[in-house]
Amino acid sequence: MAPPHNGSNITANYTNQFVQPPWRVALWSVAYSVVLAVAVFGNLIVIWIILAHKRMRTVTNFFLLNLAFSDASMAAFNTLINFIYATHGDWYFGEAYCKFHNFFPVTSVFASIYSMTAIAVDRYMAIIYPLKPRLSAKATTGVIMCIWSLAVVLAFPLCYFSTIRTLPRRTLCYVAWPRMADDSFMYHIIVTVLVYVLPLAVMGITYTIVGMTLWGGEIPGDSSDNYHGQLRAKRKVVKMMIIVVVTFALCWLPYHVYFIVTGLNKKLNKWKYIQQVYLSVLWLAMSSTMYNPIIYCCLNSRFRAGFKRAFRWCPFIKVSSYDELELRTTRMHPTRQSSMYTLSRMDTTVVVVYDPAEGGGGAGGGSGRKHSTSSRKRSYITSRHSEISGCNEGSTKMQNGEALSIQTEDFSLKVNPTDFHSCM
Repeated sequence: MAPPHNGSNITANYTNQFVQPPWRVALWSVAYSVVLAVAVFGNLIVIWIILAHKRMRTVTNFFLLNLAFSDASMAAFNTLINFIYATHGDWYFGEAYCKFHNFFPVTSVFASIYSMTAIAVDRYMAIIYPLKPRLSAKATTGVIMCIWSLAVVLAFPLCYFSTIRTLPRRTLCYVAWPRMADDSFMYHIIVTVLVYVLPLAVMGITYTIVGMTLWGGEIPGDSSDNYHGQLRAKRKVVKMMIIVVVTFALCWLPYHVYFIVTGLNKKLNKWKYIQQVYLSVLWLAMSSTMYNPIIYCCLNSRFRAGFKRAFRWCPFIKVSSYDELELRTTRMHPTRQSSMYTLSRMDTTVVVVYDPAEGGGGAGGGSGRKHSTSSRKRSYITSRHSEISGCNEGSTKMQNGEALSIQTEDFSLKVNPTDFHSCM
């Protein structure tokens, strides 16, 4: 993602035609430095929040971890170098870094946007098909490895054809395509489709369906007392991810339009203001790496609690007991009588026994006992609640002389509560 250089006049441009006054360079330096600092430190804190707190290790958050890593890497390795090269027009960093400089941004952007696409598909499956199994830790790791592998394949031509050329007064870093007039433009069209149009189309479709389900109707599989609480939680996650995707799309749209327009009209590369246009669209594209930590902190209580813990050394940052609770492994506490927890998506048997001494039972003891035996009823109920519920074995609830006993079927799952972590 180096500044564009037309291969036909590389040897002719021995001098740098884009010399800026010092005040303008200073302003651009401040703008790019803010992006670099916020993106690197913000995404590193996101990585720490997810890795250091067991409760944050969910499928969605692992993809957010991959997204934070790719954003922090691109900000650290490319933002400053891109700015120096675009401002001075002289390459100071050698041929090896020239290859990496052109190769890594495409790899990083591919990993970022397809991590967001994976989150969109995962949210779609979790909300539209809640009874289907979620991705396991191994499957999530496999998806992330596939994303990076495909990213390397897509960006490999940039690494292979990148080179430097030393001119009398400056050094250039560029991609020496076999056909300079056509290959560069065609490659960028391919990158635009694969790294921008296609994933945004997939996310647009999935989030539209998810949004219609969350805001326009009932969620399949949810009909419990906590339905509205779960609905609000799912809406918050989806709303946060939609904002992340829209921010990414708006930041990178001018960049792709710039290269398509300059590819179609190569005379624009000699326009005297083209350098300022390029620095502007490049800054906007690079700034996409710094917005996600801010969005997480503003829209997600657990990430907000994590940022408070990271900045608790600041005198004006207070970490409350609620913030500490948000990052604990689990909010379920077993009782003294039993530590059995059951998944609420299972059949349960309800046995209701009527006491003959209460209400309109039998008139005598013997007849009452007979009526009690014949009045013993058995019914089956199914809870379609998606959370994990705890129960005490053998516990009974007395109300109006009636003993209500709830027993799980033999196939109910007994699990350790620490093995489950709630979604982000």
